[in-house]
Amino acid sequence: MLYPKKLSSKKSNLLIKQLLGISVLIVVILTVINKLTSPEIHWAALANSGIIYAWITVRYSINKRTNIAGHVMIQAIAISLLTTYIDYKLGFKGWSLEISIPIIIMIANVTMLVLTIVSHKKYIRYAIYQLVICIYSLLPIYFIQEELIDNYILSYIAIGISVVNFILTIFLSARDVKEAVIRKFHM
Repeated sequence: MLYPKKLSSKKSNLLIKQLLGISVLIVVILTVINKLTSPEIHWAALANSGIIYAWITVRYSINKRTNIAGHVMIQAIAISLLTTYIDYKLGFKGWSLEISIPIIIMIANVTMLVLTIVSHKKYIRYAIYQLVICIYSLLPIYFIQEELIDNYILSYIAIGISVVNFILTIFLSARDVKEAVIRKFHM
């Protein structure tokens, strides 16, 4: 059975630099075409933000020390920012705050719950990311309080899933977290 050859670190770094250069060239070309053809519609900014998001994802994914929970957290925040930016550029109808961010929060919380269930012995590695996602999950409360959204259903569901996730995580990992705290702080 033949296996593909693994790229050396030097070749993969060169490939990444070449792809980054191509991406920068595409960004410039899209911006120029947008300015020449339809300057009143900023469609190039949307495409370019997608390219930037893709590179953030690639750079973060290439990092060999990346924690899965950290990756979930970064993705949740980055996708939320991207969808909000797209919504803003399209005239801000509020769909990013009302629909996409609550769905992103739900997916991040369910993913963290699965990680906790599958590897609850290693939960301490995920704890800080779980906490950040939990805090981030409170964002819909702000949207509701400031009346930035009209339909609260997805926001309430996202908040509920976050609370249930946090409680289940504590329930599943309380003993391990307690042992880790005792070990770390020599109690």
